[in-house]
Amino acid sequence: MQVDNGWLDAVRRVPSPNVNARPEGEVSALVLHSISLPPGEFGGDAIEALFTNRLDTQAHPFYRQLEGLRVSAHLLIRRDGEAVQFASFDERAWHAGRSRWFDGERERRELNDFSVGIELEGDEIHPYREAQYRCLARVVRTLMARYPRLAETRITSHARIAPLRKNDPGPAFDWAYFRQCLAAQVPFCS
Repeated sequence: MQVDNGWLDAVRRVPSPNVNARPEGEVSALVLHSISLPPGEFGGDAIEALFTNRLDTQAHPFYRQLEGLRVSAHLLIRRDGEAVQFASFDERAWHAGRSRWFDGERERRELNDFSVGIELEGDEIHPYREAQYRCLARVVRTLMARYPRLAETRITSHARIAPLRKNDPGPAFDWAYFRQCLAAQVPFCS
């Protein structure tokens, strides 16, 4: 797996219009999220439809609150380990919203400006799957090789950068196991 012009060469691409230029061109943090649409349900095309502004907000009662929402992530990792890329890592995807983070040196705001957003298909209740951890680890290793300012210490969660608004990827995400996968050089990602 390699990054070419901001895109992973080994994953399906579904470009989102919900991106723009990074103000400084910086890629120095990674934010993990979770998503399921509707909540607690997995599979289907609703996530891709949301990130490409094609979600039929009348198709489910929950979707009505998403009317007019314009969001994206750089990458989605589905339950089966399939990775789908929506934005070049060199662009700013709209995933973090109002956010702030102490990066070890200073407090930073507006993480979309300098972070990569990876959505895991899941929620705070259901355990994430082995295929997701393995794919995530492979993607993160690839990104750290391409963007030298990324490091394991610069991986955080949506909950940590927007604690009063978000709690994903939640307690179902096993950070210790993810770090083991990251260290193990596991060669799997569909």
